[in-house]
Amino acid sequence: MKTIIDQILEKPHVGEDHLTSKDFKPDVDVRWCAGCGAISVLSPAQRLMPDLGIPKEKIVFVSGIGCSGRFPYYMDTYGFHGIHGRGLPIASGLKIARPDLSVWVVTGDGDNMSIGGNHFIHACRRNVDLNILMFNNEVYSLTKGQYSPTSHRGQITKSSPLGVLDDPFNPVALALGASATFVARGHDKDRQQLQNLLLQAYQHKGTSFIEIYTNCRIFNDGAFDQYTNADTRDDHTIFVEHGKPLVFGKTKNKGLIMDGFTPRVVALDGDGRSLNDVMVHNQNDTTLAFILANMTYSEELPRPMGVLQNIDKSSYEQQVEDQIENEIKEKGEGNLESLLQGSNYWEV
Repeated sequence: MKTIIDQILEKPHVGEDHLTSKDFKPDVDVRWCAGCGAISVLSPAQRLMPDLGIPKEKIVFVSGIGCSGRFPYYMDTYGFHGIHGRGLPIASGLKIARPDLSVWVVTGDGDNMSIGGNHFIHACRRNVDLNILMFNNEVYSLTKGQYSPTSHRGQITKSSPLGVLDDPFNPVALALGASATFVARGHDKDRQQLQNLLLQAYQHKGTSFIEIYTNCRIFNDGAFDQYTNADTRDDHTIFVEHGKPLVFGKTKNKGLIMDGFTPRVVALDGDGRSLNDVMVHNQNDTTLAFILANMTYSEELPRPMGVLQNIDKSSYEQQVEDQIENEIKEKGEGNLESLLQGSNYWEV
């Protein structure tokens, strides 16, 4: 027997080919602080949804606790606001039960890297077909400015008045180490670029993880200015694209080469180097993905943006479906009443 939710989700949607971004904007006030980087992520997400060509009733946004947790309220789709760090197990269960749904998880660096850390690595390991958007502002914002797992050594916060003593997590490296099949990084100052990353994540079958630098105006303002502002980002970031040379700089006059297993910056307008010497990005190369990810906190190397890795692997929910089908094929349809009764029972 179908549940009410099943019937609602299977109900044909009228006019889905004519949806616009306005159809995904609910009639509610956005409660994030003025200038919050999360607002710059919301807009690309709302603009992307009509391009997916699927009914709103087939899209679900799930979140945990944190400033990012309000995201489902601002998308006129189905949504679920979970408890701290538990967005991923909720989303995983939903995707396994309803593989026809497009499931998006919106989380933060505290929610996902701290209390939700175990859920994150196992979702990546299993390769559940989820689109995970992690807002990284390098601080706990909702609870008023304590340091988070991505805060930097020496950072002054409400809970580290003398400076953070920990080295920060590297989210993209952690995702790669946990076997995520799609790993990318973007930021809130380039909405078009971010919308393209969201589309590529949607098109990928399996766990898609995007770390998104989102500025917190209140508790960590300017944390990413060097990598996001138009006047500095060209010389401090490198946008990686599959099949294209790894070059950066305002005039694309710098490139990356490998010195053994170590990446090194060379000048293309000097050093006797040309574009032919520069590495070409291959998003199917897992070793190169790790090398790029480990450039994140280097003072000599640019910070990578874009899709670091995109590889094919069977998704978890597909394996669940195949396993059930094979079992039915070998043993036939099960009988719930017989299962509950077992072999030893009596009638009164």
